[in-house]
Amino acid sequence: MPRTAPPRPLIGVGLMLAAMAILPFIDVLAKFMGQQGLPILIVVWARALFGALITLPFALKAEGARALRPQNPLHHLARAVLLFGATFLFFTALKYLPIADALAIFFVNPLVIVILSALVLRETVGPRRWAAVAVGFVGTLIIIRPGMVEVNPGTVYALGAGVALGSYFAMTRHIAGAADAMVLTFQTSAIGAVLMTLALPVLWHAPSPAQWVMLASLGVIATLGHVLITKAYEHGEASLLAPLAFTEIIMATVVGWWFFGDLPDRWTVLGVSVLVASAIYISVRERQVKAV
Repeated sequence: MPRTAPPRPLIGVGLMLAAMAILPFIDVLAKFMGQQGLPILIVVWARALFGALITLPFALKAEGARALRPQNPLHHLARAVLLFGATFLFFTALKYLPIADALAIFFVNPLVIVILSALVLRETVGPRRWAAVAVGFVGTLIIIRPGMVEVNPGTVYALGAGVALGSYFAMTRHIAGAADAMVLTFQTSAIGAVLMTLALPVLWHAPSPAQWVMLASLGVIATLGHVLITKAYEHGEASLLAPLAFTEIIMATVVGWWFFGDLPDRWTVLGVSVLVASAIYISVRERQVKAV
């Protein structure tokens, strides 16, 4: 069994903010490679492969050979499919949308978590949190503006990515703390890498040396961000840390403007504000319910 660190909320907050500051650089690298014509599947495959290679030594150190054998293979398979399916959909969305816009739509995933918690995990969700979910979806509609503007294909991909990631996090709630963070990260990445390797011969396109550097860097950043988030949840409650995920949009806006000259319009800013307010209320309400 893994050793559990004593809860230290400020450390959890710091780790979460650090993760949100570096994760948008994954999107920058993925967008660059997409613009260069590298197939998205290769980018996602490399993210999984390098993630598995980076975390393997740490997983072996934590649990030895047991780290190579997931306790529930089907459960981990489903998580890998959801995680890397979400990654594939989101990277595809970046071909059509600015990073900040795609991320804003992608952040429908906290609302998906609440819905699945009630309908699938049979957790109690009160009327106030249901109301907050409804408000959050209004925020998403403000960003997308169906009927007011032509629906961009990237919008559909970003929404699909958000639903897939929300489902992934809902499944993860059952195994949080059941194994070392590095072990869980390695197992998910390894399964994802194996699955995508089977499909590579169909559309293999040899990356250039510069693209290999970007692929490796993407894997390093993604793995580090994932571990920082997992470690953050060891020190702070989900209800405290979950709203901090929205700070990623701030960094995404900065890097999107810096590298691609993209800035979100006023409707996107308004929609994101509604989404953030909804998520913060859900988080605060969850803390109040747990405290009762």
